[in-house]
Amino acid sequence: MELSNIVDMETFPIADTDFRAACKKKFDEAGVFVMPQFVTAHAINAIRDEGQANKEKVFASTTQHNVYLSPSDSDYPADHARNRLVTSSKGCITDDLMPQDSALRTLYDAPVFRSFLCDVLGEEAVHEYADQLSSINLHFAEAGQELGWHFDNSSFAITLMVQAPEKGGEFEYVDEVRDADSGEMGFDAVDDILDGRTKVSTVQANAGTLVFFRGRNSIHRVAPNEGLKTRILAVLAYNTEPGVSLSEKARMTFYGRLQ
Repeated sequence: MELSNIVDMETFPIADTDFRAACKKKFDEAGVFVMPQFVTAHAINAIRDEGQANKEKVFASTTQHNVYLSPSDSDYPADHARNRLVTSSKGCITDDLMPQDSALRTLYDAPVFRSFLCDVLGEEAVHEYADQLSSINLHFAEAGQELGWHFDNSSFAITLMVQAPEKGGEFEYVDEVRDADSGEMGFDAVDDILDGRTKVSTVQANAGTLVFFRGRNSIHRVAPNEGLKTRILAVLAYNTEPGVSLSEKARMTFYGRLQ
């Protein structure tokens, strides 16, 4: 499938310098940038059908973790924000199981799309992961499944909604809860969020919506899917340096295998 049949180029002229600058400005101001119906209905339906056809390949996992996605710290009690546990449960199809002719792969690899990402993100280049599992993932959330509150280790995330749930499954976030670079971990703010005392921002995404998000310092989660329709989300993962693999611990946690 040609890129022009995958991306709505009239609404989103991603090769245009002025359009790129406008997108970057919005992203820099908000830390999140939403592009509804970025991928055409024809292409998103094909991606959804691929996912459904390969559903027997899904690796399903339920894990408990703290919001920092790091081992517990014995310097703090178990009920401290540093160590409090949340639950994440989902299914995942990894990059190596994606059809070679998938529209997702065409989009991921397209030079003009990568160049667009670089300009919006303010990066010199973006590269695929060196391991064969991590670059493109398709996530499945059935009724009751969720992604618990957490901070990302990476500086940005690019996601594409493939199939929105009937109810629930919202992407929720709170801006600038910590400053990872300075070591300010925002413990009090994390407690307030986990205890439901903080107003959260929500992104509602229909099928075909592309989302840019900076999650290193902004805590976020995917609320539980409350309907019978599976929530399907594509994660397009890039690195700013070549030759980087996802850690072995992370691969075993997310995929159940190293290769």
